Amino acid sequence: MTAGLLLAVCRVHALLPTKDSTGVTAIDKRAAEGPVKVHPLGITGDIQASRKHHGGPSKAVYAYSQEDADFWSAELGREMEPGKFGENLRVSGIEASHAVIGERWRIGEVLLEVTEPRTPCVNFARYLGEPNWVKRFSGEGRIGTYLRVVKGGQIEAGNPVVVEHRPAHGVTVGQLFAGLSPEQADRLQAAHDAGAKLTPDVTKVLARVQAQRAPAQQVSA
Repeated sequence: MTAGLLLAVCRVHALLPTKDSTGVTAIDKRAAEGPVKVHPLGITGDIQASRKHHGGPSKAVYAYSQEDADFWSAELGREMEPGKFGENLRVSGIEASHAVIGERWRIGEVLLEVTEPRTPCVNFARYLGEPNWVKRFSGEGRIGTYLRVVKGGQIEAGNPVVVEHRPAHGVTVGQLFAGLSPEQADRLQAAHDAGAKLTPDVTKVLARVQAQRAPAQQVSA
């Protein structure tokens, strides 16, 4: 099984003011020291200011790869330290942006399951202060992944990250973010029909793909 390393566990450092209806954002996260508890809704001591777009059981934890952070450090000319992307977990040796939907990661006592990609927002852009950031971040496809908590417990920096299971459908969060091909959508739909637990966001994407295909199938008939 694939194995990587947990470099840091991050949680909110301070709530920052925003111009949206929520009024604050919890994007400012910093690395915690020592062991940290993980529960069904995320990291102990962390919060999500906008529950409409962040958090909940299917987006309990957000992971970002050091390899992607290194890319952005070089592009932006500054260090993108753990937490700078608003992530809870900074990992190395694991391609978070290309994780297969439904694959499971074992970290310390904790078992996590990959659910869906992160969609960047305006608060993320304002926090970094980079021009056209949402477009740049999205265009590179280095978006990281959300995970649900299958089994809670304690984790800390230095724990191995072991991929214990990788679904055969092979569809990744990066592919979902970029836009599924009909063949990828069929594989993911088949996995769902066979019992794979997909998030509401993912099932909506599958429904859109099917709706787009329906007119073409009617014409060919």
